[in-house]
Amino acid sequence: MKDLYTLLEAYSRSEEYPFHMPGHKRRIELLDHPYRIDLTEIHGFDNLHHPSGVLKEAQERAARFFGAEETYFLINGSTCGILAAIGACLYPGEKLLMGRNSHKSAYFAASLAGARTEYLYPGLDPGRGIYGSVSPEQVRKALQEDGEIKVVFLTSPSYDGVVSDIRGIARIVHEAGGILLVDEAHGAHFGLHPYFPEEALKLGADLVIQSLHKTLPSLTQTALLHVQGERVERERLRKYLRGFQSSSPSYVLMASIDRCVGLLEQRGGGFFEEYTEMLEETREKLKSLSCFHLVTGKEPELSCFDYDRSKLVISLEHTRWSGEDLTDRLRKEYHLELEMSAPGYAVALTSAGDGKDGFDRLARALEELDGKAKKGRKEWVYPGALGPNPVVYSLREAENRPWEKVPLRECKDRVSGEYVFLYPPGIPLLAPGERISGELAGQLLELKEKGFSLQGMDEVTAEKLRVLKE
Repeated sequence: MKDLYTLLEAYSRSEEYPFHMPGHKRRIELLDHPYRIDLTEIHGFDNLHHPSGVLKEAQERAARFFGAEETYFLINGSTCGILAAIGACLYPGEKLLMGRNSHKSAYFAASLAGARTEYLYPGLDPGRGIYGSVSPEQVRKALQEDGEIKVVFLTSPSYDGVVSDIRGIARIVHEAGGILLVDEAHGAHFGLHPYFPEEALKLGADLVIQSLHKTLPSLTQTALLHVQGERVERERLRKYLRGFQSSSPSYVLMASIDRCVGLLEQRGGGFFEEYTEMLEETREKLKSLSCFHLVTGKEPELSCFDYDRSKLVISLEHTRWSGEDLTDRLRKEYHLELEMSAPGYAVALTSAGDGKDGFDRLARALEELDGKAKKGRKEWVYPGALGPNPVVYSLREAENRPWEKVPLRECKDRVSGEYVFLYPPGIPLLAPGERISGELAGQLLELKEKGFSLQGMDEVTAEKLRVLKE
């Protein structure tokens, strides 16, 4: 049996092309062999948790470039930034208003913080299974109905490129005396070229979390946390960052962040010129597809305020194929690996690390497969379109109540004691404390039978679900 390093080495020399993260796409040489620079906090190399030298300067440079008052390096990914941000802004018992399409880490953070959580439900296109945006009107209504809400947490852009009106939402949240946190993990490239939407930091958000490794040339697990304004207790934020980050932060990852920022500084908007031209050319080519089509953000079901066109979201609503069918064919027949597949669509994640050869290969492959796809319409309703799951207990209450395991097909009308999600994107279809309708139970079984991996459950096989004892 081959070891992991050997498998990775062999894969890197293969014909497989990555339409997935990390954003460097294995094309941009940022660093020498990592073993050469893998060290610890020795003299002259500063300490991430108490920076006073080179790391302090590096974080200040990143803050200047991205337009933040303060920026923190994250070497445990955006997940670490979300945990620290929610933890720092909420005390036990305080209220959090959160988009129900948030990443799983936000739910864990809310539970750890002991927050009372209310959800905002964005619209969802039932045919494709793509969540739309959260509107300022939704936020205003929620804040008017519940004056105890202290923090609002939203994801923009979504995994599929949907952008909410952060400027309008920030104004409403601040007028109500609240704090706005934005998970912009998939939008580190925002504001760096006119082709892309504006970044949340300049639109009024108080804390913004970005994953450099998703769409920029940086190594996996590298991210940034930006702070703006005086609404967040910065000392408390630093305390939580020290708690959720490794006490032995990787100098390889920190160097990657610094080199990425340096590259963007040196090359500016020009770094994206060729990339955006190739991206738009590919979008134009794929307009002629008859079975597949690219999501544009203009679909009325999505109610997009704006859209991130770096995401090539391939809709399969007019075929009998699923996203997994398409992804599997692209992998086996064309050596193209996509970022994710869902029942009604698949996502090719692009970045400035992509080359013309990659875009051309993807366009040719989709054109050929479009001619082979069977036209038709699947009888499919994405679980999230079934409506909000009734919340019986808070996240923390549910996680601390007595439970038992029952077969997945017997969980109807029970209250969940754990998460169920597809990964990617890691948005819970079911969260602890939510009652399981018969329709949702049926959809979970159908997902499993169609080969989609249900995660978040104790049972790796997803045969049984933890439910609360009545």
